[in-house]
Amino acid sequence: MKILSIGNSFSVDSQTWARKAAAAGGETFELGNLYIGGCSLERHMENVRSGEAAYDYFVNNENIGRASVRTALMDEKWDYVTVQQASHFSGKPETYFPFIEELADYARALAPSAEIVVNETWAYEFDSTHPAFENYGRNRFQMHACLSEAYRKGTKAIGARMIPVGEAVRIARENAAFDPERGGVPLTRDGFHLSLYAGRLLAGLTWYEFFTGRDARENRFVPALYEYTGKNPATGERTFVPVPSTMPTQEQLAIIRDAAHAAVMENR
Repeated sequence: MKILSIGNSFSVDSQTWARKAAAAGGETFELGNLYIGGCSLERHMENVRSGEAAYDYFVNNENIGRASVRTALMDEKWDYVTVQQASHFSGKPETYFPFIEELADYARALAPSAEIVVNETWAYEFDSTHPAFENYGRNRFQMHACLSEAYRKGTKAIGARMIPVGEAVRIARENAAFDPERGGVPLTRDGFHLSLYAGRLLAGLTWYEFFTGRDARENRFVPALYEYTGKNPATGERTFVPVPSTMPTQEQLAIIRDAAHAAVMENR
């Protein structure tokens, strides 16, 4: 299936491992992503009106150049188009309107065969230094409650479904293994972007179950950084092996898979 995100760095986080997770489950994702860091729904609509090639355009996680919203929407026959709010505005319902409605209408006009879905972003970590965290009392529980309500209002307004990545993050953080306040590891790498392996895997598996209907708990994909170890003397092929320290532990993998599954099931 073909999925385009009109997004920002949080859609990069969401897509990073989604394709490989899908492949591990016997599915094929072809992914496009329009990226501007911190891009809000309002700015997306400004770019729609200007027609500017303002985005880095990623195809299957590779930056292939610059593109406009129009160009990307017409680049493929997309099955799905995802939209999302910038994280700093995520818990502010007034920042969604009328932009989410206008963006959905525009996407539907140019990609009539695609379903428009909303990619729910997530709350910052408890010690995040992001300046927008002040808007939520520097409290991740308050931020999640606010963004959850705002996303649901936006999703309802455009008659769409929501990919509950933010909810999956909340569920995973309920386990001490992913709660730094209780000695666990954070699901973010800087207080707001998802960690490269565990956090991004959680988002990818949430996408996997949402789009395919397959149980994330049964997906065996494990992300890792790979290092070059030399050439195979028999074949001459280069050999790479995973770096164990970058791989989530078996305990963490179980929590991630369970959280992704629970979030999708709770938001059906």
